[in-house]
Amino acid sequence: MDRAALKDLRQRVVGRRETLKVIQRGRAVSVYVARDANPAILSELEEHCRIHQVPIIYVDSMRELGLLCGIEVNAACAALTRGHTAATQEEGGRTGANY
Repeated sequence: MDRAALKDLRQRVVGRRETLKVIQRGRAVSVYVARDANPAILSELEEHCRIHQVPIIYVDSMRELGLLCGIEVNAACAALTRGHTAATQEEGGRTGANY
């Protein structure tokens, strides 16, 4: 999937917590990570992606990733998901709460 899919709310989640959820549930197709994100977040996401065999795509900055996602704030990470709705929407939660 290409970067344009990141703007589709039905195909992506944004933020550390939501990204980890879709990885662990086997719904992540790929994960986008900003190179300038907190190193602890980077290593945590890299580890989960390695375990669950999810490809990581690196983006130069949190600002760039936020723009790719169509949001007006910086984003450390985002994930493209399988299916047409985000996991948290199915559970009545919020998507992208942790930019």
